[in-house]
Amino acid sequence: MLLVYAVALLLGGLFAINAIFAYQSKHIDPAFWTTVWYQFKLLPVMFAANIMIGYGVKFTYKVLNNLTFALSLSKGIEIFVCVAIGFLFLKEVPTWKTLLGLVIVVGGFWISKLK
Repeated sequence: MLLVYAVALLLGGLFAINAIFAYQSKHIDPAFWTTVWYQFKLLPVMFAANIMIGYGVKFTYKVLNNLTFALSLSKGIEIFVCVAIGFLFLKEVPTWKTLLGLVIVVGGFWISKLK
């Protein structure tokens, strides 16, 4: 059950952070002070998202006792969230090439973390 909580925390935290940046890139004027004010208003959300991601990785590691897999899982979830945010905010439809790229990136990350 702890793994379900970990994945939910990772999804929530990564979705929040990626949504903040996607919204900023599409709807916030790129002027410096406008961006600073937007980021300042969202500091509590960023803080909560960082806590969620931290506990998601911690709980995954606690359940699986393997930091490599915990980080690979979080990276895979992050890439999935990036594709979902791209679809929701920018109406980018993923193709089979996108899915193949996701598999290659997650696989490469996992292989690089092997000892």
